[in-house]
Amino acid sequence: MPTLALKASRLCKRYGNLAAVDDLSFQVMHGEIVGLLGPNGAGKTTTINMVLGVLQPSSGTVEIEDIDIARHRSQALAHTNFAAVYATLPGNLTVYQNLRFFGLLYNVAQLNARIEALLAEFDLERLRDTRSGVLSSGEQTRLALAKALLNAPRLLLLDEPTASLDPSAADLIRGRIRAMASHGQCGILWTSHNMYEVEETCHRVLFVSHGKILLEGDPKALPQEHGAASLEELFIRLAREPLANHRNAA
Repeated sequence: MPTLALKASRLCKRYGNLAAVDDLSFQVMHGEIVGLLGPNGAGKTTTINMVLGVLQPSSGTVEIEDIDIARHRSQALAHTNFAAVYATLPGNLTVYQNLRFFGLLYNVAQLNARIEALLAEFDLERLRDTRSGVLSSGEQTRLALAKALLNAPRLLLLDEPTASLDPSAADLIRGRIRAMASHGQCGILWTSHNMYEVEETCHRVLFVSHGKILLEGDPKALPQEHGAASLEELFIRLAREPLANHRNAA
């Protein structure tokens, strides 16, 4: 039976009178890929940063495998990892040096063997001695994903993980992530603006706008349930309607 990888309870993050995240509650189970969807500024990245302990919530709690991150951050994050297009790795370090550096931080057992396996898996062997700052955007994305899997995470946070990849490479990455989830030992929270990718990858989606969850469910079933021709059409409708209502209220 699936167990809980992540539980966010009534999360709020306020900046003065602005609520970037407003009473957000959700769960991610081991073996589940959950899509966190919404327009720019909806609160997705703020939510991920609170899960990682980078931002302190104004109120609410985050538990990773039943460990409260506010009380036991190191223990909660020991089997957590993260990749995002905006979180570039140190450009002066080579591909191999980056993986070794982060592997030592995570105290990865049999680190050299783990690095070699990831270099092969993400087609980075020929780039092992190349400084990451001169890699193409796609190569940097593959390196970031290899880094994110170093410690065999049981909670994986992915913020636009395939945004810089060509369709073939993105398809391979999606397959790898689906395989991780299918083993049942990792829960994945995934943000993307590619609705095809979301529909093909995620078991469940959460639509967020103005820091609140508007809708959640199976990405393949939701469009029909709400009279939309596609997930993208539903996304556009949900992104625009709250904004229009917000402007009218103002």
